[in-house]
Amino acid sequence: MKLIQLLDQHQQPRVGIVNQDRIQLLREVASVYELAQRSEESQQEMTSLAEQFASDTYLSYQQLAQEKRILLPFHHPDPYHTWITGTGLTHLGSASSRSAMHQLEKAQEENKLTDSMKMFQMGIENGHMEGDAPATQPEWFYKGNGLSAVASGQPLPSPAFALDGGEEPEIAGLYMISQRGEPRRIGFALGNEFSDHQMEKINYLYLAHSKLRKCSYGPEILIGDLPNHITGQSKIYRNQQLLWEKDFLTGEAHMSHNLKNLEYHHFKYELFRQPGDVHVHFFGTSVLSFADQVQTQAGDVFEISADCFEHPLTNDLIQEE
Repeated sequence: MKLIQLLDQHQQPRVGIVNQDRIQLLREVASVYELAQRSEESQQEMTSLAEQFASDTYLSYQQLAQEKRILLPFHHPDPYHTWITGTGLTHLGSASSRSAMHQLEKAQEENKLTDSMKMFQMGIENGHMEGDAPATQPEWFYKGNGLSAVASGQPLPSPAFALDGGEEPEIAGLYMISQRGEPRRIGFALGNEFSDHQMEKINYLYLAHSKLRKCSYGPEILIGDLPNHITGQSKIYRNQQLLWEKDFLTGEAHMSHNLKNLEYHHFKYELFRQPGDVHVHFFGTSVLSFADQVQTQAGDVFEISADCFEHPLTNDLIQEE
C-alpha cells in the first residue's frame, strides 16, 4: 500500500491511499504519524487501519500536484523531533561515482586505494548483517531536522554560500520510535538527498558540511517491504527541456550493505531511540549528474522516479540570496 499526505479543499491535512491518479481519502486520521500511533496502540497493521478508515471520497493526484497541495508523506508534528540522516558508499555502483567525483587516484600511488574506495571495499567484503551479528559499519552523515525537508512540488533552496546544489536520487527509510524506545520502520519513500558536491570535491573531509542542505522525500510512502530490485530514473529539466537523465538501480540486490545492517548501525545509538521521534534515513545512491560534469542552476527541475512508486518526486532548484 502507498499513502500520501495532502491538503484538502479547506487546506486541512489529510491522508489518502494512492491508486494511480486516484487518491482515496481517509476518515478520522489527519496524518500518517497519527495512523502509526494508532497502529502501535491497537497492535493492528497500518494497512488494515487505513482500509478501515477509507472513505468514499476521491481526489485527483494531478490536481493536487498542480495546486501544490502535496505534503511530506511522513513527518513528526514537531520538526525538532525529526532526524534526517544517511549512509553513503552503500551501492555497488557508488564507488565509481564517488571516485570520479573526488579524482584522488592521480594524487596517490597506482596501487593505493582512496579512503572512499577502502570504505566501499569493506562493505563489499562484510556489509550484510546476518542474524544478530553486526557487519561493517557504513559511512554515515547528518543532514538536519524536520526543517530541512521540503515536499514534492516545493522549491529546493540552495544557500547563498553553497558552491553547488546537486541531486542524489535515493530511497529513504521512514521510522518512528515506539514508546518502548524501539525503532519501527513505517515505510519507504523516494528521496532527493540534495548535496553540495563541489564543496565535497575540495576535500572529502568536507562531506559533513556538504550534507547540511535541504532535501526532499515523497510524494508517497510505501508501507511494507522494499522490493529487492528497483529500477529508477533521475532527470533534470532546464527551461522545460530535458538536460540530463540516467537510470539507477537500488534495492538490496544492488547494495553492498543490506538494510538490516544500515538500520542497526544507525539505531545502535541511544540518542536515536527516543520515544515518538521520527527518522528519515537516506540509503545512498550510485548516480550523480555532477559526476557527468553537469552544473545545476536556479530554475532547474529535479525529477526522480522508480518502478515501485506511482508518482515521481519533483522539485525545482532555487538560489537563496
